Amino acid sequence: MSISTRPVPSHVLDAAIAWQLCLDCGQGSEAEREEFAKWYAASEEHARAWMQLGMLDQRFAGTTGPARSALLRSREGISRHVRKFGRGVASIALALGLTLALGDHFLPVSYWLADQRTATGEQRTIRLSDNTLIRLNTHSALDVRFDAHQRRVVLQEGEIFVETGSHEDPRPFIVETDEGQMRALGTKFLVKRQNDGTLLSVLQSAVAAHPQISGNEMILHEGQQMLIQRHGLGPMLALVPGADAWMQGMLVVDNAPLREVVAELGRYRQGHLGVAPEVADLRITGSFPLNDTDLALKALTPTLPVAIEQRTHWWVTVVGNAEKPTSKL
Repeated sequence: MSISTRPVPSHVLDAAIAWQLCLDCGQGSEAEREEFAKWYAASEEHARAWMQLGMLDQRFAGTTGPARSALLRSREGISRHVRKFGRGVASIALALGLTLALGDHFLPVSYWLADQRTATGEQRTIRLSDNTLIRLNTHSALDVRFDAHQRRVVLQEGEIFVETGSHEDPRPFIVETDEGQMRALGTKFLVKRQNDGTLLSVLQSAVAAHPQISGNEMILHEGQQMLIQRHGLGPMLALVPGADAWMQGMLVVDNAPLREVVAELGRYRQGHLGVAPEVADLRITGSFPLNDTDLALKALTPTLPVAIEQRTHWWVTVVGNAEKPTSKL
């Protein structure tokens, strides 16, 4: 059987690792083994992630110690492990081995080699040489490429807030992704990598958006956002309220589908966070803490007919609550 080597989405990888940790410990119940079988069969990507994880596991099967234990950890754990052994030949071998193996099959090598990156649930603020302030959201990675002609930041993964520095610098300030380029016009803005493209949200002043494979360019002004794809630009939309609330550690939603809320909370925690199909389209409005996603999930239950089903720390699902009537708000 041929196995695609395309990287699987990070949340699918998290789930595969969580299941491997659960099943390898030998303490999985029959119910958990049945749940795993359902998860495995539910999607081609689930099966592909599990098979690729197995292939990687076999590659390290003859090893013990740091490399073996690091393999079974989450991305954040691996990152901490590599930093812990940040000097010496052994650390270089471990870093390169895990980078090449995990990068090829699960996450792009560019994430691990990025100039700046954050782990799941982590945020960080940096200031560049031109005094530009950048805040990285959870599981984000970027490279800084300044030269004599331009100030360029390449967002490899995740989401950033940008507040440009010196307006007297004649070099253009550009944020680049696989989907296109965004040229700052003296501004504050957000750039977020998504499965369907790059979302640009302008908080102040203006940004010129240019898709990677197109001659079109459009200027977005304060209070506007747009999805950028490689072959073109999406429609101009009004900025979603609370788009920058993550910088204050909050998720703010207004009449949003539960599936979107759960997916967003899932970006801030390790393992699998899912939602049952029968409640996925329920609508909710509110504010939820991102630094305590367990508390955020509990906040769903007073207002929605849902319950939180936690099989392990790594596997949590929002399901319908039979004691409450289920209706779409």
